[in-house]
Amino acid sequence: MKNVLVLMHDDAGQEARLQCALDLTRALDGHLTCLDVTTLPIPAGDDIMLGGHGMLVAEERERERENRARIEPRLADEEAPYSWVDVAGDLAAALCDAAGMNDIIVVNRQLDSTPYPDMFGTAADTVLKSGRPVLAVPESARRFDAFGHAMVAWDGSREAEAALRAAVPLLQMAERVTILEVDDGSIRTAAFEAAEYLSRHGVKAVICRKSATSDLPSTVILDEIDRAKASYLVMGGFGHSRWVQAMLGGVSRRMLRECPVPLLLAH
Repeated sequence: MKNVLVLMHDDAGQEARLQCALDLTRALDGHLTCLDVTTLPIPAGDDIMLGGHGMLVAEERERERENRARIEPRLADEEAPYSWVDVAGDLAAALCDAAGMNDIIVVNRQLDSTPYPDMFGTAADTVLKSGRPVLAVPESARRFDAFGHAMVAWDGSREAEAALRAAVPLLQMAERVTILEVDDGSIRTAAFEAAEYLSRHGVKAVICRKSATSDLPSTVILDEIDRAKASYLVMGGFGHSRWVQAMLGGVSRRMLRECPVPLLLAH
């Protein structure tokens, strides 16, 4: 894990994405690719007739040019090699298109201060379609502590296994690793097997078992993050489709809404 891709776009979550991506890149001794996406507004009503759509596109392009002009001088002072790529289009689609030669993608989870842009949808689509692990950070985040307490939410699913494998380079740096097994009666692969897997990579993990019979699994995870003062959370993302999660609720969905720490998701 050496190549970090971060979404650059002039919005309320950009500072959090950038700071966490820089910390991640430095910890990995890697390379940071800044993907600056100019979003193309969807024309509506009389905008096409009056030329309003073209004006909106021009304004967005100018905003992102100014964004790059502000950010690049800062990057030159950081202890991390970087490259900058400008593209236009949908945020998630652009990230997925750029994912091929990158190892991990940094986005926001849902933004708390504004509904635009739709970072929940961007993060979810990137997890499902990019083929790469995604680090989704809260809008308020200003650092990513790769050397702190890493928590792995474990339900024995294939998605949890994928997330664990993807996170190994980070877990090898963590001061402490806790595997939180939330048992709702459907554990397919036990947490001790996950711990054995990590041990072969030089990671000593402690297992914490919690029952989800009296509370939602997502509530158990959120409570344990707070109690254990975890630095970040690793978990499988979207074992069910986004539509099913939207209808029935789901751990991935709630974590993208509420997780207070950076969230590493893999599908």
